[in-house]
Amino acid sequence: MNISGNTIFIPGSTSGIGLALALELQAKGNTVIIGGRRTELLDTIAAEHPGLDTAQIDTADAGSIASAAKEVLAKHPDLNVLVTMAGIMRIEDWHQPESFLASAESIITTNVLGPIRLIAAFIEHLRAQPDATIMTVSSGLAFAPLKVTPSYNASKAAIHLLSESIRLQLADTTVKVVELEPPAVRTSLLPGQESSEFAMPLDEFVAEVVALIDSQPDATEIQVERVKFLRYGEARGDYDRVVATLNAADPHGK
Repeated sequence: MNISGNTIFIPGSTSGIGLALALELQAKGNTVIIGGRRTELLDTIAAEHPGLDTAQIDTADAGSIASAAKEVLAKHPDLNVLVTMAGIMRIEDWHQPESFLASAESIITTNVLGPIRLIAAFIEHLRAQPDATIMTVSSGLAFAPLKVTPSYNASKAAIHLLSESIRLQLADTTVKVVELEPPAVRTSLLPGQESSEFAMPLDEFVAEVVALIDSQPDATEIQVERVKFLRYGEARGDYDRVVATLNAADPHGK
């Protein structure tokens, strides 16, 4: 993915990593469209950041994804980058079904079906572009589990292997697949995470991500240094230590 000259749609980007990344990519010379459920919040963000376009979308709703895709492509026929940013994370207790089942179903709908439906809505358009990118968003927890968030961990592991798989399938097209793998970042993904000393400051994370995109336009995985402890534990042979350290240190890890 080139760092500039793109038209980029980022659903789930009215706060946190999504919004911060949208603003940095806009500053690098891209046309950026942010997506979210709340129209009043989208209007506020658009007023605060001239040039940033918006689209109403609920990534847990298949119909909303389909209608938003039509709207975005009608306004931006040169769109060539889709970032499947939207995701939710919840603490769960799997001892009894009433304490996890509804949460698990919601997380899988948003974090796994959401990206799948988004890609389905845009893939034919992206394939018709001379150079296009799908950026998926997994997590360091795709590679080492945080005990209190089983469904989130599983959803991000699914996104990792989905990214690996469709990269192989789309190798005969103009569409690149790049996977963004955040560590814990200071956002509101979980209560208390915005001020967690274990989480990476949001501005530092996004600055490093943009620098990596700039310096490694052909990368298949975007990994800040902080996530490599989780990402490569198994390859290094210290997976058990990684899992123990993760679960001892940070109850709000991403």
